[in-house]
Amino acid sequence: MTLTSKQRAFLKGLAADLEPVFQIGKSSVSPEVVTAISETFNTHELVKITVLKNCLDDVNEVARTVSERTRSDLVQVIGRKFVLYKPFKDDPKIILPKNKKADI
Repeated sequence: MTLTSKQRAFLKGLAADLEPVFQIGKSSVSPEVVTAISETFNTHELVKITVLKNCLDDVNEVARTVSERTRSDLVQVIGRKFVLYKPFKDDPKIILPKNKKADI
């Protein structure tokens, strides 16, 4: 799923008050971290993650890698934090604004 700029802005607003749920440290994007984040998407649709200073990898690259491996959408990267979105399959709680072009 590709997010539109309007949907991304909507999710950024929701994520502003979120506290980071995970911290990625010197081991970077390990399979254990990816598994833990994937399991979090069973109870949360929007997740904020912090990349610690002892992680030598680029924050943007870490965010893209985690997004790909968890099959979620990267909403934003700000400083050393990033936000991922993955809607629930059966009953999404976050209702995104509609894409006007798709309605035509």
